[in-house]
Amino acid sequence: MHNETRKLPLAQVLLCGGAIVTLSMGIRHGFGLWLQPITQEMDWTRQTFALAIAVQNLAWGLFGIFGGMVADKFGAFRVLIGGAVLYALGLAGMALSPTPLLFTLTTGVLMGAAQAGTTYAIIYGVLGRQVPADKRSWAMGVAAAAGSFGQFLMMPLEGQLILHLGWKTALLALSAMVLLIVPLAWGLREPGFHGSAPVKRTQTVRQAFAEALRYRSFLLLTAGYFVCGFQVVFIGVHMPSYLRDHGLSVQVASYALALIGLFNVFGTYAAGTLGQRMPKRHILAFIYFARAVVITIFLLVPLSPLSVYVFSAVMGALWLSTVPPTNATVAQIFGVQHLSMLSGFVFFSHQIGSFLGVWLGGYLYDRTGSYDIVWYLAIALGIFAGLVNLPVRESAIPRAAPQAA
Repeated sequence: MHNETRKLPLAQVLLCGGAIVTLSMGIRHGFGLWLQPITQEMDWTRQTFALAIAVQNLAWGLFGIFGGMVADKFGAFRVLIGGAVLYALGLAGMALSPTPLLFTLTTGVLMGAAQAGTTYAIIYGVLGRQVPADKRSWAMGVAAAAGSFGQFLMMPLEGQLILHLGWKTALLALSAMVLLIVPLAWGLREPGFHGSAPVKRTQTVRQAFAEALRYRSFLLLTAGYFVCGFQVVFIGVHMPSYLRDHGLSVQVASYALALIGLFNVFGTYAAGTLGQRMPKRHILAFIYFARAVVITIFLLVPLSPLSVYVFSAVMGALWLSTVPPTNATVAQIFGVQHLSMLSGFVFFSHQIGSFLGVWLGGYLYDRTGSYDIVWYLAIALGIFAGLVNLPVRESAIPRAAPQAA
């Protein structure tokens, strides 16, 4: 982008971007609350529900790459508008689908595409272009904290909507609510992406993509992000049913997810802020190792509302705190010209992990009557992710013609 292109006001970018992520991620984090109401009324297995959410995560990751390409070339505004409309249609489809196939197509494919156009990769592309490098990790932490606040805000609301309106009407209410993204997107109309001024680039999409795939640190970040997806989506979708299976109430599950969101506000903000001061690879390694420890302790102690709330608070501090340092590292290595696309590719790995975490949770539960195997996998993968992030190199990649960051 031309250096002389004026920037959007920082407060405007953070407020509009944060509000969009709050809505998009807040709604998305509550889908686990619908598992039992939908499967019981429709007489479907948990695997049926889990497969749709797994497809959603995979579609989110796949469409995120292409959504990032479009946002990098034409700006985030158009992508956000399209994503909001798809989100509303997907939520309505989730409420009204009469068969597992249609449920998977709407809840899975349609809503996955919607989330690709309304969440982190798109917003972080704007932040990368509009926020100076010395504030970028902090700004990404603020946006991630907004998504976490959305989880804290929306979990009790979604639980109350289900309780008072029923699960179908609750989904239709959320379908209307998500359209608030449309006016918010107006505040992210970036100069240089409309009118006659072209965006200046020193690399094609193919060159940027090929460069990243040859770079070992990019592949290590991608591998670590796979684990993040596996852990958080398995816990977010299946923990409410896990707690119900052990005799705890739906209110405990709602409060647990809300606590995850609340403490993740602090965790993501802290990760983004620390990323300006210390090596991001050390932050990421600590987060993954700590998750493995926390899950292990949770499984060893007697299950009670107190143990659930303590687990949720600590896990919440580690929940999406991987997002700011991962994306800031990608920007630091490769610059920001293709940041949405490269972040989308890393996130695709996250979503492959999400697919496996949520699907294996449903599949193995239906086969064994227990989530134990998936919990153990989450611990082992946390150790793996901590190890692979330690050798990541964060310095800018050398190029013959340097790309502005």
